[in-house]
Amino acid sequence: MLVFKETKFIKAPFESEAELEQVIVDNYEYLFGPDSFYLPKTIIKTGDGVGTIPDGFAIDIGQRKWYIVEAELGHHDVWNHIAKQVSKQIVASLQLTTKQKLEDISAEMYEKDDYTKEKFTNLGISSVNVRKVIRDILLDDPVIGIPIDSIPNDLKDWARQLRHKVKLWIVNKFVELNNIENIVFEFPEEFKPALDTEEESEPQKPNTEIAQYDVEIIDLISANLLKTTGKLYMSYKPRNGQQKKYEATISKDGSLEVLGQTFSAPSYAALAGIQDAGSDRKTVNGWTSWKTENGQTLSELREKLLNTPTSPSP
Repeated sequence: MLVFKETKFIKAPFESEAELEQVIVDNYEYLFGPDSFYLPKTIIKTGDGVGTIPDGFAIDIGQRKWYIVEAELGHHDVWNHIAKQVSKQIVASLQLTTKQKLEDISAEMYEKDDYTKEKFTNLGISSVNVRKVIRDILLDDPVIGIPIDSIPNDLKDWARQLRHKVKLWIVNKFVELNNIENIVFEFPEEFKPALDTEEESEPQKPNTEIAQYDVEIIDLISANLLKTTGKLYMSYKPRNGQQKKYEATISKDGSLEVLGQTFSAPSYAALAGIQDAGSDRKTVNGWTSWKTENGQTLSELREKLLNTPTSPSP
């Protein structure tokens, strides 16, 4: 249950898969990251011409990954519905005609949508290189991205045996008690999947006590990689605006104080900064935005923590 003053929100099921699909379309950055853009439903075909329509495609130009997106409800049959559907989508997505189609749609979005164009610009990708960047990303196999309201055990087992990488995110729906028209949705913190077979398949980091998605600023403080009351810095220049610089103070509990407000996660603190600068961006990766005085990003410090072997217990 969520409580806001006298208002109570209780967890509720999605009315349909279509409702969840639309929530993902409207909020895709909270799953696929701030440097992603979302391609709408489009029919793709296998080599023999069998058509299939994924719920969408997401392309993350920051991490250089692309996703087949299939929003699902946890009560759907894993073997006769989800696995069967996704298998056809994988085969169709690997066709050259599919990749050319996605490249063309992406290039058109870049030309027509300023919000998408800004993401390329912020990463230093010029207009002449847009198609090349997209083409290079599409050369790799897609990640299967499944937003879902609950994860059955069979879905986890299927995902782990699939050759392609799979990420599952839980998205929850809450409705106001006695007012079902008032709805809020819960997304995972910092784009964290509930299951990520890509991370599970990577070689184990020397620091076995913590996973990448679970690292917080307080962990960097405990490892003496950051100091409390120290400072972090971020610069941002919005489209057609002036560059601004921001300073964050690190608190003992790992929160960041920026612009007179305290934030529990670096991405929220960074978002406050870029919106103050005049950006209409909805998300930003605070782990790559905030830097120490000597220019190290929080992401680099996180990697240092993960690659530092843990001391054996006495």
